[in-house]
Amino acid sequence: MIKVITDSTADLSAAQVTQYGLSVVPLYVLFGGEMHRDGVDITTSELFKGMQAGQKIPSTSQPSPAEFAAAYQSALQEADEVLSVHIGSGLSGTVSSARLAAQDFGGKVSVVDGQTTSMGLGLQAIRAAERVAQGHGVPDIVAELERLQARMTLRFTVESLEFLRLNGRIGGATALLGGLLSIKPILTMQDSKVTSAGRERGQKKATANIVDYARAYAAKQGRSRFVFMTTPGGEANAAELRAALQGVDFEDMGDGVFGSVVATHIGPGSYGIVMEPVEV
Repeated sequence: MIKVITDSTADLSAAQVTQYGLSVVPLYVLFGGEMHRDGVDITTSELFKGMQAGQKIPSTSQPSPAEFAAAYQSALQEADEVLSVHIGSGLSGTVSSARLAAQDFGGKVSVVDGQTTSMGLGLQAIRAAERVAQGHGVPDIVAELERLQARMTLRFTVESLEFLRLNGRIGGATALLGGLLSIKPILTMQDSKVTSAGRERGQKKATANIVDYARAYAAKQGRSRFVFMTTPGGEANAAELRAALQGVDFEDMGDGVFGSVVATHIGPGSYGIVMEPVEV
């Protein structure tokens, strides 16, 4: 038996974690002078309410190797092997912590750099669990995840680039441009980093840009899985995205919420789509 473990930046719902038999190791949010476990001690809504009340923008940190070791030890009490899939190494040191811990388990733990975050990572964990249920071994699953990483993508926009700038995830010049004349940035993940995929004047054009990209993606990749992601304030725009994609051949994986670690970096009012092909 293989146990799949991921981390809280996968932004999976509690129902998805249960449905696919996953284990989740939380990252941390330092907020209000206290360290909170992402998705356990603090929610995205609580985070933004605190910031509206005057709290400073929080910082985030990765789990320790000891925390991963505890998770692996627990998993190996019920499984023969562990497949541990985590936030991209260009975004966090989480993979490094996981790999350090894995060294003590005699090859029973395989760690995968997910190359992305949020439901881009969550869909990889789901895919791995589906393949485990179908009887695939770790090498085959890892190979499929690597193929998937090359073809999956994320397109989203944010209310302000200030959060990404303050957390060092995007350059100051790009942040300045994004704040000019109601310009809305279109962002993606490339090489495990947040990068620009364009910009539009105003919200409606930003939504149309994402819709056009999603249509082209599905036409090229074939039947695809879409997850519609938001932070508080972005829900109506995400619903508009879904409505505009009627007639496109995609498997709707539902609505997702950017968790408190990811939301720390992108701010309120963000929305977009995570996309992956069904077949790789």
